[in-house]
Amino acid sequence: MAFTKATYDYLDSGGLINWQLTAKTATFDAVSGEGYLVDTSSAAVTVTLPDAPSAGDEIIIVDYASNAGTNNITLDPGTLNLRGATDDLVLDNDNQTARLLYSGATKGWLVATEAGAGPAAAPALTVDYLVVAGGGGSASRNSGGGGAGGVLENFTSTSIDASVGTSYTVTVGSGGAAGAGGGNNSGSNGNNSVFDSYTSIGGGASNLRGSNGASGGSGGGASEDNLSSYVGGSGTPGPPIQGYDGGDTPLGGPASAGGGGAGGLGGNATSTSCGVGGLGIDLSAYLSSYGDSGYFASGGGGGTDDSSISGGSASSGGGARGRSISEGANVVGFSGDPNTGGGAGGGAGSGAATSHVAGGAGGSGVVILRYPDAYTISETTSPTVLTFNTYTEGSDKVTVFTAGENGTIQFST
Repeated sequence: MAFTKATYDYLDSGGLINWQLTAKTATFDAVSGEGYLVDTSSAAVTVTLPDAPSAGDEIIIVDYASNAGTNNITLDPGTLNLRGATDDLVLDNDNQTARLLYSGATKGWLVATEAGAGPAAAPALTVDYLVVAGGGGSASRNSGGGGAGGVLENFTSTSIDASVGTSYTVTVGSGGAAGAGGGNNSGSNGNNSVFDSYTSIGGGASNLRGSNGASGGSGGGASEDNLSSYVGGSGTPGPPIQGYDGGDTPLGGPASAGGGGAGGLGGNATSTSCGVGGLGIDLSAYLSSYGDSGYFASGGGGGTDDSSISGGSASSGGGARGRSISEGANVVGFSGDPNTGGGAGGGAGSGAATSHVAGGAGGSGVVILRYPDAYTISETTSPTVLTFNTYTEGSDKVTVFTAGENGTIQFST
């Protein structure tokens, strides 16, 4: 026969509960000593707990329609504590049951037994990415600075959605090679970096003496030769902009220009000064522990064979400063910093070309991903090719890829 009145039932712990067998479908006030069937088929339900319970009082709440995962059941303690705080307790899994025991004013209502809750649902898998290509190398002798690697990032905009179990490609671009010594030789462009469909372009090199800079993610600076004027290489305009143009040299030299950066143009040379490297990008508010203290992809400074002129400077972001023969008759160009995409600095040399030393190499790139710490990244390439480390920052993980080409990764919970 059907129940038409309240019945009584002892639970495992021996508490006497008066079960209310007409399911509740709307917000209601609970009474100590009673058990409730709560039906959220049509809408979420809030249960207001008693405001003057006695220690030892119990209440049981049952998800009657197995629908709490869609329409939650919220337990509101009012001004009293629930698990030591006045926060609500939300039953948000199907078939969830909670037995509450009032312990006194300090901790208030406690959850004596709980069933059906299961693990907490993982948060949405959203990803912030930074993809920095390798910086450009500089030529031997008196050369412009290398252009910084191109940059793509969404730390300063909107996160993207990703999927568990989907394969994503990762490549960390190496820096461009230096122009070889023993002659008048150009540097090489940096190599591209990749995350999924996002490809940043390698930085443009500085070419041999008396040449325009090479185009790339950011353009290489022009190299002087006292005979003509030259122009810097072009950056990648986008949208979004990956990097800026390298600087130009004036007619008659004797100084070379700076390579472009991801945040600004490479500096033009003048008759009395070398061009400075273009600005990098500032992500220190998001990634202060990485790169050049959170700066990436600045251009390299230009070099000169005039002892009265200093080499061009470089800003934060891994670009190297240029050199001058005031530092020595033939001085090797400085290389960009690893995993910043910084451009190489221009070298300096005098005398016969066969005595000239090498330029500098571009700094290697980096791929950085930030995502909720409920997830884990693993490499699925076989054999493995990627070098990476993962750190926890607050409620997120940050995975930093520092080397490897054509690797694949997946996210898992």
